[in-house]
Amino acid sequence: MQFLHQREYLHQGDVVVVNCSHRCNIRLMSDSDFSSYRRGGSHHHYGGHYDRLPARIAVPEDGYWNITLDLGGGSASIRHSIGILKAA
Repeated sequence: MQFLHQREYLHQGDVVVVNCSHRCNIRLMSDSDFSSYRRGGSHHHYGGHYDRLPARIAVPEDGYWNITLDLGGGSASIRHSIGILKAA
């Protein structure tokens, strides 16, 4: 499984903003869910498949969060950015 990954400490109310040159799957996961995702196991995540970008995903609680981006089994050269809008 190929994916792009970024891990950040985020606060409840922050918003993860992901832009990508292609349709993609974007997941926001805890460390334990990310570990299960990497092993191909079941996992809970926020986000999903996005045809229209940029995607915006609200952070549900303070902590370390893993942001992943994948093309759902496809392959391509992509341009992407991951930004964080901090809660006031």
